[in-house]
Amino acid sequence: MVKDQEFLKSKASYCLDLAKKIGATDASVTVGHSISETVNFRNKSLEASDRSDGLALSIETYLGKRRSSISSSNLLDENIKTLIEKCFETTKITPEDEFNSLPDKNLLAKQISSLNLYDETRFENDKKITYLKDLEEAASSNKQIINTESSFTENKSNFILANSDGFCDGYKTSSFTTSCVTVAKDENSMERDYEFSSKRHLSDIKQASDLGNKAAELTIRKLSPNKIGSEKISIIFDKRISKGMLSVFASAISASAIARGTSFLKDKIDHQVFANSINVIDKPDIIKGMGSQNFDSEGVNSNTLQLIENGILKNYLVDTYNGKKINLQSNGRSGGTTNLYFENGHISYEDLLKKNSKSLYITETIGHGSNLVTGDYSVGATGFLVEDGEFKYPVNEITIAGNFKDMFKNITLANDLEIEYSVNSPTMMIEGMTVAGK
Repeated sequence: MVKDQEFLKSKASYCLDLAKKIGATDASVTVGHSISETVNFRNKSLEASDRSDGLALSIETYLGKRRSSISSSNLLDENIKTLIEKCFETTKITPEDEFNSLPDKNLLAKQISSLNLYDETRFENDKKITYLKDLEEAASSNKQIINTESSFTENKSNFILANSDGFCDGYKTSSFTTSCVTVAKDENSMERDYEFSSKRHLSDIKQASDLGNKAAELTIRKLSPNKIGSEKISIIFDKRISKGMLSVFASAISASAIARGTSFLKDKIDHQVFANSINVIDKPDIIKGMGSQNFDSEGVNSNTLQLIENGILKNYLVDTYNGKKINLQSNGRSGGTTNLYFENGHISYEDLLKKNSKSLYITETIGHGSNLVTGDYSVGATGFLVEDGEFKYPVNEITIAGNFKDMFKNITLANDLEIEYSVNSPTMMIEGMTVAGK
């Protein structure tokens, strides 16, 4: 069982009191405890089972505009005392930085809402084993499946964030994550694919047989792929790929990237960067949301942000330090986005497939081909050729390329959004991308 709030608060208070006593002008401390249990299967047999139990604290001490930090997993008072003394000695000799400070007091979270982020259910390891057995039985029921790997991880955590301005709060979270990877083979090729499910509450996890069957189905349909030639063509991104576009966008609008001048979206607030039908929301208060939070890693209250409104960039993701560099107030995004998603489009999935007589449907990308400075995008990919709304055959060994400045303005979204993870997207079409094939 994870440590309770009172224990974590007592350690945080001890740290803050000691830091102020030895001369720190300000201080901030995070104390957390997490327990994780994982069971791994391979080819219907138990491969590994492990458990980790981590108790740790990190503290920042300030002396005017000087700041340093230190962390430890030893929470004995004697060790904490030594730790903080060392941290403050380092602070004294650290160069001043005019942007160093705690968050503004008026921005700190005042009320903590119940977002139902913690499930106290304990899923015993023998039950995890039974779940994975059922999953792999389902996944390997087709003879074309020649290899299966699966895992189930249960994580429980609790934390307290406190600072010398009087903020002291935290909460428990849980997650249950299961995944299945399958390999299929026929006379022409060997292919691999996966399916997974990750939820705050155990009861929301996909059924074992459903997850196993889906992983097998996704893998088998990739068998015997064809090669295609190079051309400019409309690309349709499966939902689990299209959400990656949002992750790139989030990186490009982080205050740190803007402050460093390493983003193609620098100086683009109130400019059109997406098609005018596109809206992007970051919503931290979704009940049971995988990215939900009451406050960010500095204690700043997190409210819903409209990042893109009718294609226009309205907000960056701002933390205290980098916000001061670009003269913007923190909006509770130290640590990044919460529950990020494109709003639904106005066309059905079926109609999106039929929108062009010929298109490519991408189910997997290979490599990390995103350049945030220039906006250039180039990745290896596999997927399917689609003609008149019908999947014709799988394709592989292709490269798709473009520039986000153009890609974002040519996006069409289907209306099949599902809020499943911390980043979510409907199926996406981008017109006129370059495909390099055989």
